[in-house]
Amino acid sequence: MTPSLTHLIDRLDSELQVALFSDYCPNGLQVEGRDRVATLVTGVSASQALIDEAIALKADLLLVHHGFFWKGEAQPITGIKRKRIKALMDHDISLAAYHLPLDAHPQLGNNAQLARLLGVQGATPLDPNDTRCLVWRGALKEPCSAQELVRLLAAKLGRSPQLIEGGDHPVRQLAWCTGAAQSYIDQAAAAGVDAFISGEISEPTVHNAREMGIHYFGAGHHATERYGVKALGEWLAEEEGLVHHFVDINNPV
Repeated sequence: MTPSLTHLIDRLDSELQVALFSDYCPNGLQVEGRDRVATLVTGVSASQALIDEAIALKADLLLVHHGFFWKGEAQPITGIKRKRIKALMDHDISLAAYHLPLDAHPQLGNNAQLARLLGVQGATPLDPNDTRCLVWRGALKEPCSAQELVRLLAAKLGRSPQLIEGGDHPVRQLAWCTGAAQSYIDQAAAAGVDAFISGEISEPTVHNAREMGIHYFGAGHHATERYGVKALGEWLAEEEGLVHHFVDINNPV
C-alpha cells in the first residue's frame, strides 16, 4: 500500500527537526490533498509554473523549499496566492515546504549539497555543535584565484556568479550559506576565510567585502538552492517507494 500523507509529513518533520527552528514561514504541510501518496514532485519554489508541472506529472505531494504564508506578507488568499492554492486543491495535491530546516540539514540540506557539488573538503557548520547553524565552512582541494572560482561556480551552477573582490589573495578556505544570506558575510570574515559564497548581494555587501578583505560571490538564490530539495525528495522516494520527479523552473535570480 502507498504511504499515507500523514506518515510522510511525520518523517519529513522528524528528519529535518523542524521543531528546533524559528522560521519566517510554517515548515511542513501547508496545503492538504489526498490521503495517500504515490508520486512526489519536488522543486525550489511553489510557483504557478511548478504547480502546473506537478499537475501534469499527476503528483500527490509537491515538496518545495519556498512555500506559502511568509511573515510580513498580506494574509488574504487572493490574486496569485488564490490561483496557486486553488490549482493544488482542484487536483487534490498536497504542498509541503521546508525552509531553514532544509538549509541546515547536515546531509540533505542546501549547504551540505552545495559543498558536495563544489568538491569542498571538510565541510561543516561554523558552529558544529549547533544543528541550526546556517553558515558553513570548508576548503578547496587546491588554492585558486577568485576568477578561477568564478569559473568553477559557473560550470557547476550553470550561471556566472557576481564577484566582489576583497583583495588579490587566493582562495583556499571558504564559507557559504545558500539563498539570501549576504548579511552573514560578517560571520564569514570573522572566521578568517578567504571567500564567502551566497545566493544574493545587496549594496552594502560590496563595501563590506572590500573593507573586510574577503572575496564575495553572489551565485544566485535559485542556483544555490536547487540541490537540497532534490536530495530530500530522492531520500524520501527511496525510503518510501515513491515515484519522484525533480522539476527545475528556471529563475535567473
